[in-house]
Amino acid sequence: MRYSILLASLISVFGLSACERPTTVVNVPATPAPVAGPAGPQGETGMQGASGTPGETGTQGATGAQGYEGAQGETGKTGGGTVIVVPVQPQ
Repeated sequence: MRYSILLASLISVFGLSACERPTTVVNVPATPAPVAGPAGPQGETGMQGASGTPGETGTQGATGAQGYEGAQGETGKTGGGTVIVVPVQPQ
C-alpha cells in the first residue's frame, strides 16, 4: 500500500512539472548611455616613488674541469716544394 502511494505521488509530481506554464516577458526600456563632455584640465604631477633596494649578488659558479694532456693537438708539418700563386683581381 505504501509503495502505491509513493508511486502515485511521484507520477503526479512528474506530470505537473511537465505542464507548460506561460512565461511573462517584461520589456524594460534601455536607459540611454551618457555622452561624455569635453575633457577637463590636466591635474598636477604626482610625487616620484622611492628607489628600491638593490638585490643580493648571486653565488659564483664552479670552475670547469681542465682537459688532459692527450687532448692537445700535434704540431703541423712543414710544406713541401709546392708554391701557390693567388691571381690578382682586376680593379
